[in-house]
Amino acid sequence: MKEHVLALDQGTTSSRAIVFSKNGLAVAKAQQEFPQLFPQPGHVEHDPEAIWASQLATAKQAIAESGVGADRIAALGITNQRETTILWERDSGKPVANAIVWQSRITADICEQLRNDGYEETFKQKTGLVLDAYFSGTKIRYLLEQIEGLRARAGRGEILFGTVDTFLAWRLSGGKLHITDVSNASRTLLFNIHTLDWDDELLGILDIPRAMLPEVRASSEVYGETDPALFGKAIPIAGIAGDQQAATFGQGCFEPGQAKNTYGTGCFLLMNTGDQPVVSNNGLLTTVGWKVDGKVTYCLEGSVFVGGAVVQWLRDGLQFFDDASEVEQLARSVDSTDGVFLVPAFVGLGAPYWDADARGTLVGMTRGTTRAHIARAALEAIAYQTRDVLDAMENDCGQSLDLLRVDGGATENSFLMQFQADLLDVAVQRPVVGETTALGAAYLAGLATGVWESTADVSRNWQLDVEFTPATDRTSTDHQYADWKRAVERSLNWNR
Repeated sequence: MKEHVLALDQGTTSSRAIVFSKNGLAVAKAQQEFPQLFPQPGHVEHDPEAIWASQLATAKQAIAESGVGADRIAALGITNQRETTILWERDSGKPVANAIVWQSRITADICEQLRNDGYEETFKQKTGLVLDAYFSGTKIRYLLEQIEGLRARAGRGEILFGTVDTFLAWRLSGGKLHITDVSNASRTLLFNIHTLDWDDELLGILDIPRAMLPEVRASSEVYGETDPALFGKAIPIAGIAGDQQAATFGQGCFEPGQAKNTYGTGCFLLMNTGDQPVVSNNGLLTTVGWKVDGKVTYCLEGSVFVGGAVVQWLRDGLQFFDDASEVEQLARSVDSTDGVFLVPAFVGLGAPYWDADARGTLVGMTRGTTRAHIARAALEAIAYQTRDVLDAMENDCGQSLDLLRVDGGATENSFLMQFQADLLDVAVQRPVVGETTALGAAYLAGLATGVWESTADVSRNWQLDVEFTPATDRTSTDHQYADWKRAVERSLNWNR
């Protein structure tokens, strides 16, 4: 029996591919960064061809280094940066423009107009989302308006839309699959999370032809297979989920009330709410987690736009250090920030504020402020933003979290993880396998092809690496958090 699964993890700054064995451990992995494009302030793009080239190269490398061979891989799973929007020609497969990345604020004006026209509640009730430039729908509308004749071509079915999972499935299958799963569809502002279908009213409001949309499928099923020419043999494509939902699945958060936080480019806190969507009254998103074996699981989500990206900014923008791993030592070189707070609202603020006009703010500096204080403030900001989200989540659910599972590159920073445990006053658990996003995609694909029999099989694979428990007085951290909230106030509405 084939007992290996290939996971493609297409992220915001890099593409990764990992071959997992049945015990949930990585056999081989490959990663490749690709360029970030910033054509104007607040606007972020990717070249879709760079996404594809980097993802294909890493997939081939991971297979080669695993020693397994394509003929012994049971399935391929895809996980991806979610709201990033790509349009391409059906006949040629060529993109018509650069991808508009989830971070981009290019459609903030469209969202403002929709709010002024009274559509905000309609979108929230049907999609569980807020009207924000974060999501795909307004990005599609923007491209259809900017490129002459594109909307007419889209209406004739000549132009296809996809989030990154859809684009990869199309390319992997040689143009045979134009699909997405429920988790990615739920991030578009076009998908009704109650009927689990594209919503004609929302398509009408945004003037988006239904003909350009992919077929919505479950998160775990055999959709088709890869073009045999890519890897030497066809591999079943059997799992798709947006990166944050995949990480929640990979962390084994299968019961209502279980939660995980991913510390990547942004931070994304998801809590399983079971088979019914929970409407947020505190600035969070209601989203589809996954659909497996005909059953849909919903989640509450808090999305922080700038998490680990603040460390990249210290490295590349301010040139504080040469390697991101150096930030922990620099932050530890001082006992506190000496009252310095950094609000990394470089592309506005996400949950629970949803302020596209917020901008990055550094407050509390004196002549004694050093690089170390700013570095420490940057790491603490990641934890403060997570508390913003968790407080909102606990208010929505009416229950307190007693445990938070964490993943993502920044979880290797033990200073950050300990500060997070202290600030939340809950245990923070880091698993042995940190690649939980890719692992979730692998599990979804493997469940569809018999590598794993059930989610109980998946849960048994989860192993604890380190648990960080609260080690400081809650009164002290509450005082610091109150000062953080004051700093946030100074960043709000700055760009108006």
